[in-house]
Amino acid sequence: MRAAKSLAWDDLRLVKAIAQAQGMAGAAAALGIDHSTVFRRLGALEEALGVPLFERRRSGYALTPTGEEAMRTAERIEAEVAQLERRLQGREIAPAGEIRVTTADSLLVYLLTPLFARFQQAYPDIQLDVVIGNNALNLSRRDADIAIRATDNPPDMLVGRRIGLIAWALYGRGQDFVAASDPSPEELEAANWVCLGEDMAGLKVVKAARQQLAPKQLRYRANSVLALADAVEAGIGIGHIPCFIGDVRPALVRLSPTIPDYSASLWLLTHQDLRHSPRIRVFMDFIAAQLIPLRPLIEGVSPGRSEALQQP
Repeated sequence: MRAAKSLAWDDLRLVKAIAQAQGMAGAAAALGIDHSTVFRRLGALEEALGVPLFERRRSGYALTPTGEEAMRTAERIEAEVAQLERRLQGREIAPAGEIRVTTADSLLVYLLTPLFARFQQAYPDIQLDVVIGNNALNLSRRDADIAIRATDNPPDMLVGRRIGLIAWALYGRGQDFVAASDPSPEELEAANWVCLGEDMAGLKVVKAARQQLAPKQLRYRANSVLALADAVEAGIGIGHIPCFIGDVRPALVRLSPTIPDYSASLWLLTHQDLRHSPRIRVFMDFIAAQLIPLRPLIEGVSPGRSEALQQP
């Protein structure tokens, strides 16, 4: 006894193509296969089903009653697939859902919060869950959907856009450095310093502080760039901080040019598996477009709060 064949969508597409073309040659062209393959597949299908699907006539191939039933099923499935595609495309027009974003506290406070507000005004059906952390990138476990981070070596499984170079410079309290000129070597040696803590030892600026400063000069450590800027403003000591923070705090004054050795690239990153998600794509495009005008501030080119940060 012959076992019944389970019909596949490709079988129904074959029947539909032969019926519409009324022959093998036209069906082969429509399906992108050769004539002999169409002939062989139809023969195997009819043999497996145990019923003929076509009558062979001089004018071409005509559907049998069983073939007509298969044809109707093929047309119905094709229509349902087309309807599904339209629904999915419609969702792309109006992306919705939640996006989990991880970033550093300094980036959130000084750059990102106004941009996130504008994004949610533009896309009210998308919710943001912002996770603050100063640790290294880790989207491989999918703890977050998007990372906005400073890094020179994004992991291979992440894709995204490089926004610019985060510049660092030496800052002090303005009332202590009225002239706002580069301190002399003697002044630097006599000054108290503040620095990021050992748990951020991977940063270039921390490595440099270890090598260049005597232990007695390092009066204060903190594991947050924001806390470091607060310490400089409080007069605890001088220290290196990103220009997008130091240049917008009126109580601070820049004591050096930007220091290229301390710079790191600002990246907008997501996991490669998420790059085609509609909500991820619109977020990446929107925030990148908002950050690009802030590049002079980020790169320390023009001290002072950029007007782009305040404009919609």
